[in-house]
Amino acid sequence: MPGTMTAGGKTLPSIQATFEDALAKLPDRYVDGYFGNRSWGMTVKRSEDGKRTWLYGEELRGTDIVSFNLYRLAGPGPILKPCEMSSAKVIEFVLGFEPSIEKAAPRA
Repeated sequence: MPGTMTAGGKTLPSIQATFEDALAKLPDRYVDGYFGNRSWGMTVKRSEDGKRTWLYGEELRGTDIVSFNLYRLAGPGPILKPCEMSSAKVIEFVLGFEPSIEKAAPRA
C-alpha cells in the first residue's frame, strides 16, 4: 500500500516511506539529541553497499535503549529487525528523534 487516501483526495506517505525518509536524514555517526523530552545519544552506521543500516540509541539519563538493523535485500522492500523490542518503538524513535543543533554539525 503506497499511501493512505484522505477525504481531500491527497495521498499521504506510508509509514514505511516516512520512516525511511527520517532514517535517511539522520547522520552516519554519533549524535546527541532529544526524544520524548529526554536526552539521547544515538549512532547510525550504514554499510558501504547501502544494504544495511544499524542504529543504536541510548537515553543519557535513564535506562531506555533503541536498537535495530534495516536490511535492503532483493525482494519487495526493506526488512526491519528490531533488537528485542517492537517495530513500533523503533519507528516512533526514528520519527521523533531530534538531533541537537550544536552536536549535529560535522566536526572540523
